[in-house]
Amino acid sequence: MGFWEAILLGIVQGLTEFLPVSSSGHLALFTAILGNDQLPAENLLFTILVHAATAIATMIVFRKDIAAILRGIFKKEQPETRAFVGYIVVSMIPAVVIGLFFEDQITALFGTNLALVGVMLCLTAALLFFTDKASNKKQPISYKVALLIGVAQAIAILPGISRSGATIALALLLGISRPEAARFSFLMVIPLILGSMAKSILDQGATATITFELLPMSAGFFTALASGILACTWMIALVKRSKLRYFAVYCLVVGLTASLVAWI
Repeated sequence: MGFWEAILLGIVQGLTEFLPVSSSGHLALFTAILGNDQLPAENLLFTILVHAATAIATMIVFRKDIAAILRGIFKKEQPETRAFVGYIVVSMIPAVVIGLFFEDQITALFGTNLALVGVMLCLTAALLFFTDKASNKKQPISYKVALLIGVAQAIAILPGISRSGATIALALLLGISRPEAARFSFLMVIPLILGSMAKSILDQGATATITFELLPMSAGFFTALASGILACTWMIALVKRSKLRYFAVYCLVVGLTASLVAWI
């Protein structure tokens, strides 16, 4: 793995994990652009490192919220904290089911098919555009709402469908306030990222051949961490200010371009 290639992929992972442009869709695009089905991002150790970086980035940005949750989870006078943890657990159920039983089938179906990725990016663009027009309500999160947002998160396993875009969009359409929609979307993904890392280690760790290159691996990790912190902070501000339409335009342009290239 080259040093600059690791930096590039680290930046892509950090930005696209949080911005509503689909990290899986961009991975497929970069695979096609580089003309290589065995990107360094597919290396087990590199994949684990950059995903760990994005999880840590989320924890840094939401460190106060996480600390408050950990302090309040065992306090009887803070039932809302325990309820919030329950919402997070419920939101994970659809993605866990998909990840355990159907991820390989979905990956095989879509793979690096640029036409399908392009269509999914266009759908993400439409979702972001209409969501940006949603009124800012203040409905509380419930177990039903958490499950529905979890379904949106599970659907986002499709390359081209943005996880953050889908979950924040559905939360807003269900009446959740903009700050709370962003907060819940990013906090709910932390256990899933950690769980995905553990699954990768268990599934491939015993058989995968890993070439450990300290400098590129470190570069990928720290660029993913830095770009992840930037993207997460930026995304929170954009959701509050109803600026998702800019990403709708970006996804539409990239999606149409990918579809056009695929059909030429």
